[in-house]
Formats: sequence, structure tokens, C-alpha cells
Amino acid sequence: MRVQSLIITLTSHIRIHRINSPAFQILVMAPAKSVVADDHLAFPAVGKDTIPVSNVKTDMYGLEIWEGAFPIIDMGGLHGPRRSDTIKQLAHACQHYGGFMLKNHGISEKLLGDIMSTAREFFHLPEEERMKLYSPDPTSLIRLATGFKDDKQNVFVSRESLKFHAHPIEKYVNLWPTNPSSYREVVSEYCVAAKRAEITLLEALFEGLGMERKSIDQILDNHGQYASLNYYPTCDKSNIGLTFGLRGHTDPTIITMLLPDEVPGLEILKDGDWVPVKPIPNTLIVHVGDVLQGLSNCRYKSLLHRVIVNSETERLSIASYCYPSNDTQMGPPKELIDDDHPLIYKDYTYEEFYTTMWKQRLPDAARLNAFKISAA
Repeated sequence: MRVQSLIITLTSHIRIHRINSPAFQILVMAPAKSVVADDHLAFPAVGKDTIPVSNVKTDMYGLEIWEGAFPIIDMGGLHGPRRSDTIKQLAHACQHYGGFMLKNHGISEKLLGDIMSTAREFFHLPEEERMKLYSPDPTSLIRLATGFKDDKQNVFVSRESLKFHAHPIEKYVNLWPTNPSSYREVVSEYCVAAKRAEITLLEALFEGLGMERKSIDQILDNHGQYASLNYYPTCDKSNIGLTFGLRGHTDPTIITMLLPDEVPGLEILKDGDWVPVKPIPNTLIVHVGDVLQGLSNCRYKSLLHRVIVNSETERLSIASYCYPSNDTQMGPPKELIDDDHPLIYKDYTYEEFYTTMWKQRLPDAARLNAFKISAA
């Protein structure tokens, strides 16, 4: 009953803040049709400014860059006179870095702590309890995925991940575990808050491309949310060189919003080198996905990233994956095509992309090559 009351409260909260947006009402109420994975919300600033000034530099686009690796974007800038400048910053970050770190995103510091504590409690359950959710089927609505040996590359991928559909919450919450007891309540609250932030962020990203409102609504209409709780155990020092948390890959999403704990591990490919992205408290990491690269006609670049493990401390992260409905047309809208930006990708649906991805089993944005115009 507590979870059901929470869902009603959360969805009601969203409607109150966005009652004039048809796209957002569809987001809350309509069932997602996908096989996987105007009005703006005003979010309060969250947490203290814990970013050391000495670790931040400004690049040629005016972006604040964290430790020479990744831009930091203040989402609070979307709600006021700095909106136009913030949208430009977002566009530059997606074009030149493939993503950014996001502060003042509107998810409370308490909720960030609660979801991380719940994830840690789940992965510390006895193995036989966790394995009740194991499934090798990637189309399962909820499944536990475990580490595996890649004999071709002679490496071990050491990650345990609980993957599940999360939007609309009322459709999927009864499939989620009840152990730990906080799981359904805390994860529901976090997923709704993450989805709310995603919508505000996506509108800004599409505006940064110069897309028309009609095109934006078409993409945001009836899309879904897939989420995962990720656990990276410590690794024996003798096996560090042959063990990864995740190998290099891009995400087959519009965007991915990642909440890491305080333990480093995420690395991005920058100028041919793998560069660590040190986490900042209360800050999310946003990846451009392959779908957004295709929709933007390659103006935004999907982020090639990987996860390394260490021999001293376990690591946790929470990911929210935003993806469109199966029948969404993924070709770039006409307003993004001109003499300086010729059409790169033909029209295709997300279902076609997803099916092709699993047939090809490619780890990166080369998945999109099947939909390129031959002359591009």
C-alpha cells in the first residue's frame, strides 16, 4: 500500500508542475510500447557546492571542465535568465565531449543517498536470494545479469547488474523485489525523479539543435525508461589486467543518466586515450546515446566509455536509460538538414535499430552504420 500511495503522490506531483504539457502527461500516464531500454520544471539547487575550484578549468567553448576530462553543467541555469546560455553549453558538451556532469538536477541529496543505500543492501543479500532474479534473456522485464568470461579477448567482465523497466512505474513496480524492504518505495521515487529531470534536459538538448516543437514532442511522446543497479566487486591484484567492470561501449539510448558512488572507475575515450572521470558528490553523469547521435544527424556524439575495477573497494552505480517508443522515427528531422549538414541517416524506427543492434552485436555507434545513406 505504501508503494501504491507513493506512485499516486509522485505522478500527481508531476502533473501539478506540468499540467499544460501534453507530452509530459503522456509520459506519466501512457504505457510504454518499447521493447527495452514550452513548459519547464523549476528545480531547486541540491546539496552544497562541493566542487573544488582548483580542479575546474574553462575550455574554448566556455564550459567548466572537471579535472581536464568532462564538462560540468548547472541544470539550474535552465530555469531563468541564463537558459539560452545553458542550452548553448549543453549543445557544446554533447557535440565535443559526448556528455557532461550535471549538478542542480532537482533530485534531493537524501534520495540520492537512499537509492545508493538500497542498491548496496540488495547486492549484499545472500547470493541465493539475488539469483532468484537471474535471467540470461535480455528482453526480460526484470533480470539479474552476472559477470562472464570473454574467451575471445581473454578477459573477465566483473559486474553484477539488476536491470528493470521503470516507466510507467505502476506497470512494472509489482515485478520488482521486496527484499530489501525499502526497494520498491525508494527505487520508485528515484526513477520518477530521474525521468522528470530527463524530460527537462531532453527539451533543452533538442532546443540546442534548433529542432521545432513538433519534432520534440514526437520524440518525447510515449517513450520509456529502463534502469539498472550496478555492482562492481573488488578484484584480486593478480587479475586486474585481465578484468573489466565494463568494456568500451556506447549506449543504445537517447541519453543515459548515471549516479555513481564515490569510488572512481568510469573512464571515457578522449583524444585516443582512456581518461578517468572522478565522481563529484550529488552530481549525475549524462551520456549521449547512439539514438541521440542519429536523431541529431551526428551533431551530438555518443559517448564511448568503460568501467575499470580495483583491488581495494567495491563500486556501485545507478543508471537510468531513456529510449523512444518502438515506432518512433529515428531519422533526423528536416530542420537539421541543410547545405552545411547533409543528411547522414535515413528514416528508421527504434524497433528496427534495436533488432539490428542485437543481430550485429556491435559495442559502439557503428550500430548506426546500417542506417547510413550510402553517399554519406
